[in-house]
Amino acid sequence: MNAPDRSKAREPLAARMRPKRLADIVGQDHLLGPGELLSEAVAGQELPSLVLWGPPGCGKTSLGMVLGDAVGAVTQRFSAVSTGIREARALIAEARDREARTVLFVDELHRFNRAQQDAFLPHVEAGTIVFIGATTENPSFQVNAPLLSRVKVLVVRAIERRDMVELLRRALRAGQGLADVELVWDEGMLELIAVQSSGDARRALNTLELVAALAGKGGRITPEIVERALQQRVPGGDADTHFDAISALQKSIRGSDPQAAVYWTTKLLEGGDEPLYVARRLVRTASEDVGLADPQALQVALAAKDAVHFLGMPEGALALVQAAIYLAVSPKSNAVHRAHERARAAVCEHGALAVPLHARNAPTRLATELGHGSGYRYDHDEPDAYAGLGYLPEEIAGQEIYEPGPFAFEKEIRRRLEWWKGLRETRRPAIDK
Repeated sequence: MNAPDRSKAREPLAARMRPKRLADIVGQDHLLGPGELLSEAVAGQELPSLVLWGPPGCGKTSLGMVLGDAVGAVTQRFSAVSTGIREARALIAEARDREARTVLFVDELHRFNRAQQDAFLPHVEAGTIVFIGATTENPSFQVNAPLLSRVKVLVVRAIERRDMVELLRRALRAGQGLADVELVWDEGMLELIAVQSSGDARRALNTLELVAALAGKGGRITPEIVERALQQRVPGGDADTHFDAISALQKSIRGSDPQAAVYWTTKLLEGGDEPLYVARRLVRTASEDVGLADPQALQVALAAKDAVHFLGMPEGALALVQAAIYLAVSPKSNAVHRAHERARAAVCEHGALAVPLHARNAPTRLATELGHGSGYRYDHDEPDAYAGLGYLPEEIAGQEIYEPGPFAFEKEIRRRLEWWKGLRETRRPAIDK
């Protein structure tokens, strides 16, 4: 057994086992196997800008850091959690003056807002840097479109059981200060740690380190010790990926199944997901799948988010479970989601349509002379507080972008829209003047 590096004794085992070269990466054969994208890029010494997307502990950071070395580039790393754009610009300035290629690795990319992400664009386009970002969030929603169009998105998978066991074997063979003694272990115990780590290498290695400490000098790894190290944490199972569980939560709510909604919310929280991430998914689901069938749904989801902020964990978990149940038993409508998609399609199809004159702002004399605000009628001064004017651009006037559903509160919305439509029809001659 190799002698442990005393200078790194305070680092967690997961940090001490971080891969130093591509050959040390486990579980990503779909990217690094023969003929696959990254293996071909390294062979040709031409690394494209990338976004690495995957669940916690799957090796995104390790992969991003060793890719630069594999193509002979200088790799600069920083995290969007603790570092700002000012520091990023300083690193880019250094890259501009450097003869060697520079890989700028941005961990937790989704923590940067869209304006901050825009700061990388000109330097990616100019080739000043090879940009590699890592995120646990769906890039389609969390990475802005201009940057996304200039990178290749690669899915980094949760580590499968057999690869996790191999990683644990490596740690035991390497020693790495595991109680500074040789442990007595068997494949069954490594399998147990691998299964209960749910594809998260960081969790698996840090569990192994705690197991070693609990086993003591010359100790044997037993199921009891593994359970103590895991603190009875609910196992995710090697088939239950982070993103599948999130999908199951939203589908449970959409399918009005409160039993499953409670289960998947709890599974995500017990599996180590950030509570505010779960809250964000509930807020999204409140608008996408409940919408205006129950306007309270969004308020309940936001209140759960605020409760997590206020209480912290584990107390805040109950607020998230309460919100999940409320959403699951609420009447359902995707009319808001459909309206958004139709509006996006209209914007993309027609481009920048002119605002109708009567709807334009007229803050100056020139604007008034140009006809801005001409023909506008103040609704509160009209019978039934309704003037009956339309406000869509002329090219798409009359288009029904939002169509309320037939249930719950949207039934009332539909009644109101039909009433306003009737009023407008009776007043059309006056409106058309």
